[in-house]
Amino acid sequence: MSDQRVSNKKHVMFSYTIVDADAGDVLEQVEIPMGYIHGGEQRMFDKVEKAMEGCVTGDEIEVTLTAAEAFGEADPELVFTDSIENVPPQFHQVGAEVEFKNDQGEVKSFTVTKIEDGLLTIDGNNPLIGKNITFKVTIHDIRDATEKEIKAGKPSMPSLH
Repeated sequence: MSDQRVSNKKHVMFSYTIVDADAGDVLEQVEIPMGYIHGGEQRMFDKVEKAMEGCVTGDEIEVTLTAAEAFGEADPELVFTDSIENVPPQFHQVGAEVEFKNDQGEVKSFTVTKIEDGLLTIDGNNPLIGKNITFKVTIHDIRDATEKEIKAGKPSMPSLH
C-alpha cells in the first residue's frame, strides 16, 4: 500500500458513486477505478478535488454539492420538441441518445426525454442538472505523475500493444 497522499502532480486512481442528496437515489456509479492528475486539467469538481487533498489509498470521502456547485441549472435552449414523424425511427424511445454537430464541429449529445401526442422531445442538458448531489469517492492508488502527464494535465492513455 502506498504511503503517498493526494496532492498536486499526483496520479490518483479512484472510484465514485453519485447520490441524489435530496432523495438518496444512486444516480451514477463507477466501480472500475479511473485516474486523474490532481491539480491538473479540471475534470473534477473543485469542492471534490479539495476534499481529496491529503487523502491516502483506501480513504473514502463524501462531498455534497448544491445544484449550482455541481451541474448548474437547466438551459431551456437545449430542449427541442418536434413531430415524431421528423425523427428517425431508431430514436423513437425515451432514453435514446442522439449526437449533433454544430457549425464549429463541436459534438453535443441529446437524450429523448418525452414522447407524447405525436411529439418527441430531446434534451441536451446533463441528466444531473438541477440536482443537489453527494459524491462518495474511494481512493484506490496514488503515485507521482509522469512529466508527460503533468504537462498534459491528465493521465497517459494506456498503450494497446
